[in-house]
Amino acid sequence: MVSSKKVFIKTYGCQMNVYDSERMSESFGNKGYEETTEIKNADLILLNTCHIREKAVEKVYSELGRLKELKNENPNLKIGVAGCVAQAEGEEIIKRQPVVDLVVGPQAYHRLPSLIDKINNDQKALDTEFPVEDKFLHLPKRPKSKRTPSAFLTVQEGCDKFCSFCVVPYTRGVEVSRNPSRIIGEAKELVNRGVREITLLGQNVNAYHGESEGKKWSLTELIEELSNINDLKRIRFTTSHPNDMDDELINAFAVHKKLMPYLHLPIQSGSNRILKAMNRKHTTESYKDIISALRVARPDILLSGDFIVGFPGETEEDFEQTIDLVKEIKFGQSYSFKYSARPGTPAAEKEGISDSIAVSRLHRLQSLLTKQQKQFQQGMVSKKVYVLFEKLGREKGQLIGKSEYLHSVHLTAPQDFIGEVKAVRIVKSATNSLAGELISER
Repeated sequence: MVSSKKVFIKTYGCQMNVYDSERMSESFGNKGYEETTEIKNADLILLNTCHIREKAVEKVYSELGRLKELKNENPNLKIGVAGCVAQAEGEEIIKRQPVVDLVVGPQAYHRLPSLIDKINNDQKALDTEFPVEDKFLHLPKRPKSKRTPSAFLTVQEGCDKFCSFCVVPYTRGVEVSRNPSRIIGEAKELVNRGVREITLLGQNVNAYHGESEGKKWSLTELIEELSNINDLKRIRFTTSHPNDMDDELINAFAVHKKLMPYLHLPIQSGSNRILKAMNRKHTTESYKDIISALRVARPDILLSGDFIVGFPGETEEDFEQTIDLVKEIKFGQSYSFKYSARPGTPAAEKEGISDSIAVSRLHRLQSLLTKQQKQFQQGMVSKKVYVLFEKLGREKGQLIGKSEYLHSVHLTAPQDFIGEVKAVRIVKSATNSLAGELISER
């Protein structure tokens, strides 16, 4: 029996890239490849990349530089670059790093089987075209093998917002929503394979507008339908845009108990002047109105956000407005970044501010956000939460899972609890996790 070839996939960036890597791995299966976790055993190495910040791009090129050595040791080794860096850089990747055999954009990976044939014939393969056809229709059916209890499911791709700092509209294309019937079908397949929590993914997931049999569906309607899947215990969605956060979706947090009390809703800045320069098309006032409505619908909701500091033209007053907004809203979790100019975006043409000032502001903001996160986690101590157990922990007899608020929780519990949701009392808060103990419910 001829042994199958091995593919090693390294994923950078967002949850959508994680989902894409899974689907690419399934495509490789049709060409006789099986995934390996050992890079030295690989016949094909694929880097699934992110282009959202400059450092992410640098990481990819640095990694390709390191892979030269493996290619020298094994001339038959094939190396590919997928994802948003592939889309943005295209043929330039092969020019800068001749060790690369394959470059495929995020909207073209359903054509991987034919591209694999090409590189196995010692030809370079490049595909960064935005296809007319729906790539999801051409992907292989998902295997029947057992899955971990949590899974990502892409429902929407692309972005029409054109924030002045963002490359996503250029690397992922316009907003496209998948057919709801196919999403529901894929969700049922995942549940049949042991998945109990599904996170719906999209660049602007709450802009979802899939169509089936002449009817357009909202994200709320999709959540409602998914809630009817018996063995599906939990539903989440990310990433949302404030402009698409309508009353129906806000109310869904009150109505649909399978929808978890966690929402990631980026604002980027607390200054209306900077928001306008970013082309965000919302204000701090409209954002705060959304937050107030969410807290009425689901008082215990954990809110997460994104912030960019050091945007071109940002003054100290603008930054202080961001600090004031964070203090007012009180985020349970957040992500913050120093502005990174991306070639081809409108903001990249503007004069930036001093790097030292931007770094100082980032540290000040991160200090506040970290303090809020610690306070939120400390506030969970002695409270009852419901944990979906996902995997074995580091210690003997330990399991790790997620609370409804997306906190990682570890505790002693039987191994057969994996895939189950159990009541847990939180007993301790650590930096990025909580410790708990099982409690009985009658």
